[in-house]
Amino acid sequence: MSTPETALDDEAGPTPLTIGRRVRSLRQARGMTVSQLGAAIGRAASQISVIENGRRELRVSELRALATALGATLDDLLDPAPPSRRDALELALQRVQEGPLFASLDLPPLAVRRSLPDEAIETVLALHAELVRLHERRATTPEEARRANTELRAAQRERANYYPALEATARDLLGAIDHGGGPLSHSAASSLARHLGYSVHYVHDLPVTTRSVTDGRHGRIYLPIRHDGGDRRVVLLQAIAASVLGHDEPGGYAELLRQRVEANYLAAALMMPEDSAIRMLQEAKAAKELSVEDLRDAFSVSYEAAAHRFCNLATEHLGLPVHFLKVSASGVLSKAYENDDVRFPQDALGNVLGQRVCRQWSARQVFERDDRYGIYHQYTDKPNGTYWCTSAVQTDAGGDFSVSVGTQYAHSKWFRGRDTTTRRYSSCPEPGCCGEPAPGLAERWTDAARPAARINSSLLAATPSGSATGIDRVAVYEFLEQHAPEA
Repeated sequence: MSTPETALDDEAGPTPLTIGRRVRSLRQARGMTVSQLGAAIGRAASQISVIENGRRELRVSELRALATALGATLDDLLDPAPPSRRDALELALQRVQEGPLFASLDLPPLAVRRSLPDEAIETVLALHAELVRLHERRATTPEEARRANTELRAAQRERANYYPALEATARDLLGAIDHGGGPLSHSAASSLARHLGYSVHYVHDLPVTTRSVTDGRHGRIYLPIRHDGGDRRVVLLQAIAASVLGHDEPGGYAELLRQRVEANYLAAALMMPEDSAIRMLQEAKAAKELSVEDLRDAFSVSYEAAAHRFCNLATEHLGLPVHFLKVSASGVLSKAYENDDVRFPQDALGNVLGQRVCRQWSARQVFERDDRYGIYHQYTDKPNGTYWCTSAVQTDAGGDFSVSVGTQYAHSKWFRGRDTTTRRYSSCPEPGCCGEPAPGLAERWTDAARPAARINSSLLAATPSGSATGIDRVAVYEFLEQHAPEA
């Protein structure tokens, strides 16, 4: 079990909380009060308390002023290590109490006072660590997948979901077949395969667990003759991408996900070349007409592919933070990405896949429309701010699902659909938002409802937290109420 000190040592750099503790430690070492330090930098004593408690990020000028007043250096303030063992304990306790596991326990936070003994904090930290261990002990293949997905989303957020090396590879490959930009035809994709030394073969008996098979020895790529209605280019380009990137059999689920992301990204960069896509998007932003559907139509791809590609390029080239989510008709989240601080539903360990999205979000409201296959726009007031979102319903072999791209309210001005008057309020994860049936419906149907669960296609598939079956009882009760005979 890691100690608070070792846990903090894993931090990549200083945080507002560690800086605050450094400020407090240096102030106390010099015998200064918060009022004296505040006067020295022209701030109220209350502001010094806010800084010391890590509740505000500081500008460089403020850090310099504090360092001068404390007779210290910037390096002293930015040292991420806790100043003392007590600080290490307090920092670890605060981090634990801000985490998803503690929030799931519905316990009041433990106030940190000087009178609180070190032993009490250590006991709380030890109990929390044991709860984490028990959660992880229950982990099966779905849990391994969710943890790997959580780590992958963090890595994508860190790089704004943009991979310059893969963009350069796509540019070189397209140049090799003299592709002049714009949509990549199936014929051009086949030409790319031939350029790389592969012939393409369509067969009836491709193994059911595969999408394609590449024979590196004989230079062949095998694809299925029977197609599910998706874009035939995608599977071919993904096979080409895996070969170009030298993907071998993955050693674990995390590696499998990494390879899948890389292959999908390179395939998308070939179908929607960066230079062409950026010109189009920059012109659309200048006209305040950004839209995923225009990217879809310009490059003859699916809405989901266009949404993914938009998220690849939006932050790097347009300066726009965004989020993406793919949600089933029952509200279950299967894909997610964000760098705009939107808060996805999550379980006690921070996993979002398999969780049920708020019924007030655009990703679910799009299913409630008469024109459910049109493009839908919505503003949603969420606990951490207002977000604008555009959603579309798509269909594959697994049924209907929605694909959504959104951004913070301040950035909605660049998008077509910003003039929508549709606005919803979401207080999730509070149960009273949409996680519990209305009291009248619960009283009427709790003892009478006998829904039969739709079993997941794979018994290892993830289901939303708090439900072994994934049944949405809110939807069940509302269905029964709507169809019940009149008394």
